[in-house]
Amino acid sequence: MKNQTTQDLSEQQQFRRAKREKLLSEGRDAYPVVVDRTTSLRELRLKYRAVPEGEGDGQFNLAPGEETQDVVAVAGRIMFQRNTGKLCFATLQEGDGTQLQVMLSLAEVGEEALASWKADTDLGDIVSVRGRVIASRRGELSVQAQSWHMASKALRPLPVAFADMNEEQRVRHRYTDLIMREDARKNAMTRIKVIAAVRKFLTGYDFVEVETPMLQTLHGGAAARPFITRSNALDMDLYLRIAPELYLKRCVVGGIERVFELNRNFRNEGVDSSHSPEFTMLETYQAWGTYKDGAKTMKDLVQFCAKEVFGSTTVTLPDGTEYDLGGEWKVMEMYPSLNEALQRKFPGQPEVTIESSVEELKGIADVIGLKVPKDEGWLHGKLVEEIWEHLCSDQLYEPTFVINFPVETSPLTRDHREQPGVTEKFDLYVRGFELATGYSELVDPVIQRERFEDQARLAAHGDDEAMVLDEDFLAAMEQGMPPTAGCGMGIDRLLMALTGLGIRETVLFPLVKPEV
Repeated sequence: MKNQTTQDLSEQQQFRRAKREKLLSEGRDAYPVVVDRTTSLRELRLKYRAVPEGEGDGQFNLAPGEETQDVVAVAGRIMFQRNTGKLCFATLQEGDGTQLQVMLSLAEVGEEALASWKADTDLGDIVSVRGRVIASRRGELSVQAQSWHMASKALRPLPVAFADMNEEQRVRHRYTDLIMREDARKNAMTRIKVIAAVRKFLTGYDFVEVETPMLQTLHGGAAARPFITRSNALDMDLYLRIAPELYLKRCVVGGIERVFELNRNFRNEGVDSSHSPEFTMLETYQAWGTYKDGAKTMKDLVQFCAKEVFGSTTVTLPDGTEYDLGGEWKVMEMYPSLNEALQRKFPGQPEVTIESSVEELKGIADVIGLKVPKDEGWLHGKLVEEIWEHLCSDQLYEPTFVINFPVETSPLTRDHREQPGVTEKFDLYVRGFELATGYSELVDPVIQRERFEDQARLAAHGDDEAMVLDEDFLAAMEQGMPPTAGCGMGIDRLLMALTGLGIRETVLFPLVKPEV
């Protein structure tokens, strides 16, 4: 955001700054260290509710006009004001959206305090009010003020009509979004609850949480373009991690047999409704498991989160439709499902097998309208996955495990024990997008070295998503790694699956370009 000058300020901003200066000139603190507050608005409303929470609103055990001797101090942001001569009304709101009416009368607060309220406060200011709990003549729970103090003078006005703020403005000014919109607060709390549920589920199954490096000397663990930074102290380039996988496997080698990490990954790639350069990722590794065990863990985790946060495995999407995450989930193999979709949409095309040549696959890609980059060296496995993605992925609305991927695109994955040319890998799709992935991990260090060398050749042919050879990781594997199932799930995408929201609505502060 550019530096402000007085000329840049709106009339409202200048007006509010003048009020701030007035408060300071009178020796009154516009931003005190502490304010009078004995109870939250929510606690006060609950105390005087006539019915249990969740069974109606606005019903209190005070009769209209009834007064109590219960003196409290409350604080909140002014969301509504009405000044009528000797009596002023205001609605205060606290962080969770709970609101409460306060009333300031000449008889109770005195002439000076009432005049100051009228002159010094604006919508958006945060104030503290001390007074007696009463019910207004209309039966609204209220605090009849005896005194008030400024807690924080707002120098920017709140939106007059929040509907005028578009999605970009809501994302860019999330703090305003949280103040004004209940859905924004609900989305933020849902994310917090889901992350807590993820941890609760995993620790309940004896997984332990660890932290691994964000800054890495090599980028590995996934096929993605990294962000590069520079360490002045070490005089070397470092990479923001694209995945924690290789470090978590080191943990398994060292004897931490059920391990997970829930933290940020960074990938220097596209931004759209389901991708963000910075995202929260869950990775789990369990010794003595296979990709089938990993798939069950992911299914159970998603269903647990739905029940824990929403009370059911059937969740409601923004358009009101219900989405069922319960029961057993569909399983399909990559090559057969690709051929089924290919013949349905483009009859007469040759069958795709593990023996299909690069030229045959490029021909199919051309027929279906898939552009193949000339300078990235796509081979059989990459072409098969891209063709499958083009034909099938957005058709997978119900929860579906896609299994048995090409070896070439799964360099960290064990070969299938029964089917040559494919690996023991799954991708989980929900509502048309990939939610999670998992493997029977490759634990043979000799074959792992060969796979890394294959990736190096792809990089030499222009594939900037190819993995690099990591000698330290190979040294760890040479110590001996037990059979292991590994899984990864995007937490942002888990929120998308559970709520039906786009990725920018599931993240409090997604990356946006600076305002010019």
